[in-house]
Amino acid sequence: MTETAAPALELAGDYQIDPAHSRIGFTARHAMVTKVRGSFGEFSGTAHIDDDPGASHTTLTISAPSFTTGQEQRDGHVRSADFLDVENYPELTFRSTAVERDEDVYRITGELTIRDVTRPITIDFEFTGLAKDPFGNVRAGFEGSTTINRKDYGITFNAALETGGVLVSEKVGLEFDVSAIKQS
Repeated sequence: MTETAAPALELAGDYQIDPAHSRIGFTARHAMVTKVRGSFGEFSGTAHIDDDPGASHTTLTISAPSFTTGQEQRDGHVRSADFLDVENYPELTFRSTAVERDEDVYRITGELTIRDVTRPITIDFEFTGLAKDPFGNVRAGFEGSTTINRKDYGITFNAALETGGVLVSEKVGLEFDVSAIKQS
């Protein structure tokens, strides 16, 4: 009996982020002693992955009101005008401007917009695999992270601590765990 190899899957193509199997998270230091972690529960995005990385591109839209750390009082404060001001700025967006590839790492440079302030950022994404799920969908996986300074986006609220330092760090880590479904 001869074994037949499974057909090779092609990474190149158009993808839609599967929010049910993806996570967009963040970390920020609180009171200079611990990190608060959370995520955004609602987002959508697309990607075009080309064999020539320079022809690849991606977009992401995040619902600002979907911000959560699991602590209602803190979440309400971060949604307020002191931080995200979700009533006036209901979305955070990212649009790539350049994509480079080195082995399994995609370096994506683009424009992140928070509170109508747009700044360039670069995110390194590790390609974690390509698989066909039980429903026939081809899925690509990527994990990435970067750090931004929230003051660059006009988010300046803080309080000085009696022992020195501040209540909330300026640096915010962004974390991306993405499962994207290839479109026909």
